[in-house]
Amino acid sequence: QVQLVESGGGLVQAGGSLRLSCAASGRTFSGYVMGWFRQAPGKERDVVAAISRSGGSLYYADSVKGRFTISRDNAKNTVYLQMNSLTPEDTAVYYCAAGISGARLSATQDYDYWGQGTQVTVSS
Repeated sequence: QVQLVESGGGLVQAGGSLRLSCAASGRTFSGYVMGWFRQAPGKERDVVAAISRSGGSLYYADSVKGRFTISRDNAKNTVYLQMNSLTPEDTAVYYCAAGISGARLSATQDYDYWGQGTQVTVSS
């Protein structure tokens, strides 16, 4: 079992930046694949970025490539999402999730534990 708590969301103008953090507690953080997902009103929850247990493999959705960066600090049990050049289309609730060993980075259904989410709103 792992508990996840996101932070860092908020209101930002288009073109601005935000850094999301997700602190994990419970079982060994380094044993989990970690991902960031987002869900806008009326839309499905989609993967934004994901990172393997060691950090050696990364996945980004096409819509965020070149703008978002996922990273993790296994010593601090934390995963981050640096978001730059934000647009109103990035407005959503952002969720952190953890998947056990073997989880596919981009497969939402492979993630077992979820945080409560943090709202990101980008104004035009």
